[in-house]
Amino acid sequence: MSFDIVQVLNIGVCSVSRSWLMENLTKGIVFTPNVDHFVRLQKDRLFYRAYKNADFILMDSQVVFFLLNMRQKKIIEKISGVDFFPDFCRYHIHNREMKFFFLGGLDDAVHCAAERMNREAGRRMIVGSYSGEKGFENDEAECVKVISLIKESRATVLAVGIGSPGQERWIDRYRPMLNTVDLFFAVGGTFDVLSGKVKRAPVWMQNTGLEWLYRLLQEPRRLFTRYFVTDIRFFYYFLLERLTIYKNPFTD
Repeated sequence: MSFDIVQVLNIGVCSVSRSWLMENLTKGIVFTPNVDHFVRLQKDRLFYRAYKNADFILMDSQVVFFLLNMRQKKIIEKISGVDFFPDFCRYHIHNREMKFFFLGGLDDAVHCAAERMNREAGRRMIVGSYSGEKGFENDEAECVKVISLIKESRATVLAVGIGSPGQERWIDRYRPMLNTVDLFFAVGGTFDVLSGKVKRAPVWMQNTGLEWLYRLLQEPRRLFTRYFVTDIRFFYYFLLERLTIYKNPFTD
């Protein structure tokens, strides 16, 4: 392995460059935790298990990236899933061995994202896409149907964008049934951005750790409690780790 693993609370984050990933990422499960994930990893056992089974855990949070790099725990690069996954697709535009399936949530964003990538590629590199009803990931019959669609498409890369923790749990649960898929990505709201339905924060806000503020201004009702009640707990856990008294709430 060409990179270090940095322990952040109860998971190990890959200290790796984007360029290395582009060239070498061919197999495994890729998760990109943000502050909300780190908090959930302290209380959700199924979510924690999914993370422990992941092969590549990349640092998505600029805030956590800053905090770690103020200490001896260095992360080479912040790698945001919403940026990295579309770039990964583009990197493999001419690689006909890479065939993608987009599994999304509500509305037609996932189909629009697939169509956009296929237009850019000038070929059908996204071989299938599916948008289910809300909560379809909890419907066993629906999931069996989705698995059949993925297998029939002969996709080698599966991107699941149904939001956290559902997407990570779904990948962990159904990976054994998808032995023809080499790479699994949990991509969150990437399809919404890739389709053009949602705009990213300005680059300066992304680079200074203020993208959360941009998102809060867009969706204050949905995100206020998450940011100012739930996610604030991360700093408590981080302080415990700093004082070397943090304890993993789960056992492996």
